[in-house]
Amino acid sequence: MQGSLIKEKLLINDQWVDTESTHKIYNKYTGELFSTISLANQEIVNKAIESAVFAYKNVEFTPEERYSVLMKAAEILNNRLDEIAEIISIEAGKPIKDARVEVNRSINTLKISADEAKKLVGQIIPNYNVPDRFIYTIKKPIGVVAAITPFNFPLNLVVHKVGPSLAAGNPVIIKPASDTPITTIKLCEILKEAGVPKGYVQCVVGSGSTIGEQLLKDKRIAHYTFTGSPNIGKHIQNTIGLRKATLELGSNSATIVHYDANLDNAAKKLAKMSFANAGQICISVQRIFVHESVKDKFLEKFLHEVSLLKVGDPLESNTDVGPMIKESEAKRIEEWVNEAVNQGAVVLTGAKRAGSIYYPTVLTNVKKGMKVVDEEAFAPVVSVTSYSDIDEAIKMVNDSKYGLQAGIYTSNLELSYKIPYLLEVGGVIINDTSSFRVDQMPYGGVKESGIGKEGPEFAIQELVNTVTVVVNLEK
Repeated sequence: MQGSLIKEKLLINDQWVDTESTHKIYNKYTGELFSTISLANQEIVNKAIESAVFAYKNVEFTPEERYSVLMKAAEILNNRLDEIAEIISIEAGKPIKDARVEVNRSINTLKISADEAKKLVGQIIPNYNVPDRFIYTIKKPIGVVAAITPFNFPLNLVVHKVGPSLAAGNPVIIKPASDTPITTIKLCEILKEAGVPKGYVQCVVGSGSTIGEQLLKDKRIAHYTFTGSPNIGKHIQNTIGLRKATLELGSNSATIVHYDANLDNAAKKLAKMSFANAGQICISVQRIFVHESVKDKFLEKFLHEVSLLKVGDPLESNTDVGPMIKESEAKRIEEWVNEAVNQGAVVLTGAKRAGSIYYPTVLTNVKKGMKVVDEEAFAPVVSVTSYSDIDEAIKMVNDSKYGLQAGIYTSNLELSYKIPYLLEVGGVIINDTSSFRVDQMPYGGVKESGIGKEGPEFAIQELVNTVTVVVNLEK
């Protein structure tokens, strides 16, 4: 695959469009040129919006057709699983075994979205006060959707936006991350082959400051679905005004290891999920809080598990941790860790960099005010802090501007019932890490972790308008 260099085109109004301006995509491990892609300009973005609006107003796309297209897309994606996984591994630096998992998850997400296309029903509203009126609701597509997607899951997080949008009957314009657009282009090929109507899927590539701003300011777009940083999320909401947005933003997710936890299970899973995809996961474990009575025993087991992780070429089947998305990001986290050490943090393992690879790093003796604690690291760095009682642990988890997900390992049944009410997060995972997610569950946070929910059944409710109908039964 790496031997053939093909310039990819943009999908605009069911046509593959070439432009003079191009963007280069590099292999994130070797640094070699992998592909190039056309860059959109203002005229092309406007054409994408025009064709999406025309499709919304003039091209019928019934629930049965939506179901058929999404199921067919899942079938084609399954047939191209190895090819797409390799592209993800090359352009995102994700270990190939994890890239295959992402493709399989995307297949499932498409199927779940297809099922939701057949469930878009209204309801009858009981009416006792005015018996000569019959009241019910219907669901209508909201309109053109702009999907602004990140690099870390260049397929599944795109599918989580595109699948529900199409299931609801909305045309969607995808703006993928500039570091990983080839995966999105392949998804567009698949959707086109699956029979998506003309104008219902468009893909534009370019910078947020140019085409991103154009998308935000164009009032013909009804809904924005975005995964990325809180600062950009706030900018989107401020720019679009009263138009709707689903914003999945940052996190510094925590997991509690209580004194009654299964330490072997906790250590093994936390070692994996603190460093999966080089820590570049929104719900990656960044803060571990361990009861003081088991901290030493846990650390011994945890550090052993971390030592077993293989770091290197993501295309090798046994690699656990590959490169970060770019060397500048590896340098950033290197600076954050060095700064934390200068402020008193202690390195238990890692804290070294080789180009775009940053080795799995475990810190202790961290404190508020350090970037590795307060901000979203989005890197293979985790801190371990002890606590004396569960109230202290809960307070430390909640002492964050973020609130996406949190995990807790405990065998205390009463605590497992209580703690979801006490943690200020959108999801609580019992006896697993904060990183657990299946694609059918509602997923989204509180505070600066965003607004709205992903998961096709839940995302689709933001992508339709509920219309109330009142029928006067008097003749």
